[in-house]
Amino acid sequence: MTELSGIIYAYLSTPRLGELVSQRTSASLPFCGRYRLIDFPLSSMTNAGVRNVGVIMQRDYQSLLDHLGSGKDWDLSRRRGGLRLLPPFGLPNSHSGAYEGNLEALQVVRSYIEDNPGELFILSRGDLVANLDLRAVAEYHMDKGMDITAVCTDKPLLGEKNRFLVNTDGLISQILGDRGGGQGVAGLCVYLLSKELLLDMLDWSAATGKLHFRDGMRWYLENGRRVGAYIHKGYCAQVTTVQEFYQANMDMLDSGKRESLFPRERPIRTKERADVSTYYGEHAKVHNCMVADGCYIEGDLENCVLSRGVRIEKGAKLKNCVVMQDSVVAENAIFQYVISDKDVAVSPYTTLTGSPRLPLVIPKGSKL
Repeated sequence: MTELSGIIYAYLSTPRLGELVSQRTSASLPFCGRYRLIDFPLSSMTNAGVRNVGVIMQRDYQSLLDHLGSGKDWDLSRRRGGLRLLPPFGLPNSHSGAYEGNLEALQVVRSYIEDNPGELFILSRGDLVANLDLRAVAEYHMDKGMDITAVCTDKPLLGEKNRFLVNTDGLISQILGDRGGGQGVAGLCVYLLSKELLLDMLDWSAATGKLHFRDGMRWYLENGRRVGAYIHKGYCAQVTTVQEFYQANMDMLDSGKRESLFPRERPIRTKERADVSTYYGEHAKVHNCMVADGCYIEGDLENCVLSRGVRIEKGAKLKNCVVMQDSVVAENAIFQYVISDKDVAVSPYTTLTGSPRLPLVIPKGSKL
């Protein structure tokens, strides 16, 4: 099979994630008790046999470095190839601020692309929650003779996403952008194309000043290239807002969605952390929750997702909440629709309430 290489955009952190990305990129956000968002595109690539993956970073990437390390947990710690962390080297002196588009980010790491042995490149966002069968995507791409294949979903997604009109042959006929009004199919910002075509697109970007990948796709469409859509049928979510992050975590309490995201044949790998089993006190009540190892539960939990090392003391009541690693909720506190970041300490009798559309976020390391 044609050799595949991967690139993950891990520099994206939309302002709509607020305090959740004040000290990290969205790709390193904790998810579902024990994972980070980047685990999903990274695992999808390694499950498809990709052995060379570059992760594009720009700022606030310390937590990402701590999580990824050498890539050992994804079998990407290798003498040649493997996981490559790509900081913003090669930026012109005139550049300031964040990358304005994916093509600009790719332009900065062009030397990595040129030196990479892969014949086909898979490009993916780092904040996509989906377990993609990228081997099937590559087979579709080659069997259909596509120049570019965009991975899409026909399911509704929160927020505004790139949308495409697709004809009966599976070819994209029109790119509607992120305001498609529900027409066509939603793109997941995952693309497959040849190394040669990707370098051509970067040359075109440098000549025209166009910085977004969808602009390059439009250019190819106008020049008669075959741009196809592969429809992913499983669970998927893009995390660009606080509401999307919250809803994706709550979705994991649904067994059907959870099984769709974690099929046995395509495991999601993450950084290992050895913890003891969770302790449940004599009067603890837990209903429809995901609780990671190393927790200490003496209070009441309903529809909650808890990361490792969380402590819920006696009399505390949490409903519809996401509590991240090593946080402590003291006795008789009451939480509803709350996202508690890592290392939060909550005093006794504290009451906090958000809503499904606007969950309340407690910043990392807060003392309440």
